[in-house]
Amino acid sequence: MNNLIKRVKYNARRNAGNVGDSPGMIRVPEGALKPHIAMFSYNKDELITSEGKDIKVILAQLKKCDNHTHWIKINGLGDARLIEQIGEHLKINPLVLEDIANIHQRPKFDEYEDYAFSTSRIVHFNSEDELVNHQFSAIIKDNLIISFEEDHVECFEAVKARLKAGKGAIRTAGPGYMCYALTDTIIDTYFILLAQIGDKLDAIEDKVYTDADKSIMFNSQQIKRTLIIIRRASWPERDKINDMIRSDSPLITPEVKLFLRDAYDHCIQAMDLIENYKEVTSSIIDLYLSMVSNRMNEIMKVLTIISAIFIPLTFIAGIYGMNFSRQDDKGHIIPDNMPELYWRHGYVYAIVFMFLIAIVQIYIFWKKGWFNKL
Repeated sequence: MNNLIKRVKYNARRNAGNVGDSPGMIRVPEGALKPHIAMFSYNKDELITSEGKDIKVILAQLKKCDNHTHWIKINGLGDARLIEQIGEHLKINPLVLEDIANIHQRPKFDEYEDYAFSTSRIVHFNSEDELVNHQFSAIIKDNLIISFEEDHVECFEAVKARLKAGKGAIRTAGPGYMCYALTDTIIDTYFILLAQIGDKLDAIEDKVYTDADKSIMFNSQQIKRTLIIIRRASWPERDKINDMIRSDSPLITPEVKLFLRDAYDHCIQAMDLIENYKEVTSSIIDLYLSMVSNRMNEIMKVLTIISAIFIPLTFIAGIYGMNFSRQDDKGHIIPDNMPELYWRHGYVYAIVFMFLIAIVQIYIFWKKGWFNKL
């Protein structure tokens, strides 16, 4: 029987660095992809885009578009030198650069003198139904925001489409608004993921009532583990958004804070869904175990009835199966030694008597309603 859900595989948490390393040391994660840079320079009137693989693309467009807001989108963390060059050019603290390369960060928002640093977790199912849990980092400074993602999968097509359309405040509200837009998009992916999990839970619940088997328990446990991963991403994301709302940084304007409050509400809704689905998952597992226990009880009840019917029959057969001699070695009759063994038609009488006992027992059990509950 095919399982409804493939076994969930979580991306390996690649450790970067050694115990006792100097703070601020950038170590590229093992197996990290080479970076691809996409740059979007925009203002109210125009949008200029460019792509490349090194910092020259960034510097050239910054020089060319000095009156624009810039979104520098870097996919892949496989070039430590690129991260160092960005840090040198923008005067970023080495500890921030270390956090970008160390992909184990929980969502947070850190403020510095003239820039801010934000991290989030991008969680979604890939095409093979495996759970992906990647880090998203962003540096916000002056008129630019630089985002870092672990892989080359495009997660912000909607934001890019809004930039191209030029509608709303995305081109005019500065890099703080872009940080909000990216964060809100990440939270929206949680809802997509939770909708997929909800559909799978519905399918598993239907299977409990129609064709229950061991896959129900295994699949439910996999979903429960997935929900724990999403919970670990969404709970600190709520705290991060709250920190942004309370921030005094000029990068997070009052206009942006209004939108952040909406994102905060969305995060709370996602957390509520996660808790609800966890309860449903636990209920499905408990229901399946109860059904297995009830089925076992029914089987034991049938076996008990069968045993109760055969116990007196076995008792009679055991008594008359004892090999006591009717006569002694001299041929004299020994009194009280099973005279029934020498009755004419004694075998037939014994079989009929045993049959009548079984019939009486079955009638008594039926009157008590035991067979109706099997």
